[in-house]
Amino acid sequence: MAGFRVGEDDFEVDGRPVRLLSGALHYFRVHEEQWGHRLAMLRAMGLNCVETYVPWNLHEPRPGELRDVGALGRVLDAVREAGLWAIVRPGPYICAEWENGGLPHWLTGPLGSRVRTRDGEFLAAVDRWFAALLPQVVERQYDRGGPVIMVQVENEYGSYGSDQGYLAHLADALRGLGVTAALFTSDGPDDHMLTGGSVPGVLATANFGSNARKAFETLRRHRPKGPLMCMEFWCGWFDHWGADHVVRDAEDAAAALREILECGASVNLYMAHGGTSFGGWAGANRAGQLHEGRLQPDVTSYDYDAPVDEHGRPTEKFWRFREVFAEYADGPLPDVPEQPAALAVAVTAELTSQVPLDAVLEGLGSAEGEYGVPPTFEELGVDRGLVRYSVDVPGPRRAYPLRAAGLRDRAVVYVDGVRAGVLTEDEPVLAEPVAGPARVELWVESLGRVNYGPRTGESKGVTGGVLHERQFLHGVRARALRLDAFDDADAVRGLAPVDGCAGAAGLYRGAFEVSGAGDAELELPGWTRGFVWVNGFNLGRYWSVGPQHSLYVPGPVLREGRNEVWVLETEAAGEPRVTLS
Repeated sequence: MAGFRVGEDDFEVDGRPVRLLSGALHYFRVHEEQWGHRLAMLRAMGLNCVETYVPWNLHEPRPGELRDVGALGRVLDAVREAGLWAIVRPGPYICAEWENGGLPHWLTGPLGSRVRTRDGEFLAAVDRWFAALLPQVVERQYDRGGPVIMVQVENEYGSYGSDQGYLAHLADALRGLGVTAALFTSDGPDDHMLTGGSVPGVLATANFGSNARKAFETLRRHRPKGPLMCMEFWCGWFDHWGADHVVRDAEDAAAALREILECGASVNLYMAHGGTSFGGWAGANRAGQLHEGRLQPDVTSYDYDAPVDEHGRPTEKFWRFREVFAEYADGPLPDVPEQPAALAVAVTAELTSQVPLDAVLEGLGSAEGEYGVPPTFEELGVDRGLVRYSVDVPGPRRAYPLRAAGLRDRAVVYVDGVRAGVLTEDEPVLAEPVAGPARVELWVESLGRVNYGPRTGESKGVTGGVLHERQFLHGVRARALRLDAFDDADAVRGLAPVDGCAGAAGLYRGAFEVSGAGDAELELPGWTRGFVWVNGFNLGRYWSVGPQHSLYVPGPVLREGRNEVWVLETEAAGEPRVTLS
């Protein structure tokens, strides 16, 4: 039988049984000019398939405003040219250590816990999104000469909910929009996850990092027939700001991979190549077994300790995995491609133009509004960025503690123009009490919306009000600075520099010359936290707490000759220069 199908025991392509040796690569975390190289690296490791998520919020940042949905089609074309099959995971929720799990802030804000359920308003938005997205997939399915062989229904839904009506709606929507590829679900190998996330008549797969035999035994209790597949083999892990860098031993990971294959199963490496959460799109987790504890924001690098590192280079894990996959290959594996060029000569960029944060907000921010209580980021239409809340403490009155209740996530506070401290969700009270009258400003920054667990979609900002002693302070003025305001390069260049603000929060601009462009790492010694743009490309967040201490600069972002760099520092700047090497 021609085509790809899910058989009783195996996957089948054109009537012959096949084992899927797949690897995750997120097109949105890799510069488009590097897709071909990264796909060639996956083939050289011994893979025959690639898997990708699709982040809804990246492609629809505001309701009805679609941005480059065709990127999915272009990467699928690149997959076909690389000689690989493709697995697409369109969500609508994707987790992926991505801002809000890929769900748009403009939807989770008003709907709250109604998302990822059969709620009519949520489903109507999903249906509109799928109608815009899925033509990119449908016309590139295997039965139409394309690479797409499988499409996922939701994502690890059993870790979140149990709404079978919702899952059935998604499966019907995919079929109704022309998806003929095999549908599947993926969940942790636990009874409650598999019963909550599986769909009758749809292939169920499992996600895990070890103990394959035990995991597949659990899966078989729920699905006695059908091919076995580990849809996410966690061969590495991700990092959080302020925590230790996480690695997994290459030999240990290779042994766990071998166990999967010895079970006769197919596999998808998560991640084969992790890439980078450019643009401030990194998400966050909540600590604890139930994922409801303190916030754990994800770093910008999504290297994931994957076999192909953030720069596209083979690691020790790559070579160990290649040895394992070679045993299951139909013939010799392709040669490993030549590695991308690195920056030929290290350079230092002097940041000679400085603009205070207030002036940046004035030039690039939204109009200021006045509200009874502080509006959330969602109510202000902010996905990534800052909001300045201003409020007056009436007087005369004696000094009382000032508290930002329900703060998410971090606020730099000024009282009568003087910096008074930094507040967080865990420490929401200023160290020094405030007397009235006084003007208080809170510059609040989102460190990434939660992407997994019951607090996915929670709002950002001062969500519980500003209190002086026990009294709410009303008449709050708010003004937003979205990160995508920096997409307007002319507006950024047009901000007037101000002398005498070195070391303060604000925008720092400079230029540098490159001879021999290539991949680089950008470092900001002595700086605190913020974002960096090179030639208008947002590299992502930096933060001195580590464990990440430099930002990856893709070679295609640099150009021979003059290059621009902008640094938006939100707390305290170091010496006005950055280095690339």
